[in-house]
Amino acid sequence: MYMAPVKHKKNSNESKVTSDEKSKTLKSSLSNLPFVPLTPSIPLKVVLDTSLFVNPDVRTSLGSNPTEALETFLFLAAQIHVLEFYMPPSIFEELLHFVERDKIPADLLLILHQKPPKKHELKTPAFLLYELIEDIRERVNKGLRVAEKAVRSAESKKTDEVIQDMRRKYREALREGIIDSKEDVDLLLLAMELDALLITADQGLVKWAEKLGIRWLFPEKFKEYLLSAIKRTELIKKSFAHESVP
Repeated sequence: MYMAPVKHKKNSNESKVTSDEKSKTLKSSLSNLPFVPLTPSIPLKVVLDTSLFVNPDVRTSLGSNPTEALETFLFLAAQIHVLEFYMPPSIFEELLHFVERDKIPADLLLILHQKPPKKHELKTPAFLLYELIEDIRERVNKGLRVAEKAVRSAESKKTDEVIQDMRRKYREALREGIIDSKEDVDLLLLAMELDALLITADQGLVKWAEKLGIRWLFPEKFKEYLLSAIKRTELIKKSFAHESVP
């Protein structure tokens, strides 16, 4: 006599355990992705500098020119729900000088928020002023030494050669590794105000970000960071989908 195989009904508790295990696995995967929040309700704020799209040494992973780099960023950023991107208006205006405006989609204004820092409300540590003054004084002295060496070498070199060499060394002495514009200050203050991650290729900004306790990321890792954020966005969606299953 043929007996049909008995079909075992899945216990609701077993289903719940399986669902919980999947949820734990997804959350474990989420925790391995760096610098991106676990919950979409509290997105991490990110402040961007123009150098990400303009500096040829760091934009190559995004595009061969500023317009391509910005387009790639917008395409990737549109898929990310766990990050909010900000740029001070002064930096945004600077960026627009380098890109072909007619090729930039309207999504730019939705994805990249323009926000000036609250200049009259923010408090900065007093040591910032002391260190900035000390830094400027040291750089002025370096500039003087560069000028002295140039004068001494004038007898053995051509005038144009002396001027070119002096300008290069003078620029290095006075401008490298320092915040030397209002735009730089806007970036630092906005990152402070928002408790945001600062992404820049400017070594002066990186140096002062560290002094002020502002988080920053190597610009060469920017695309990798965006791809990690996309992955985390997808994992979060799956995690919440599993948790909502009864």
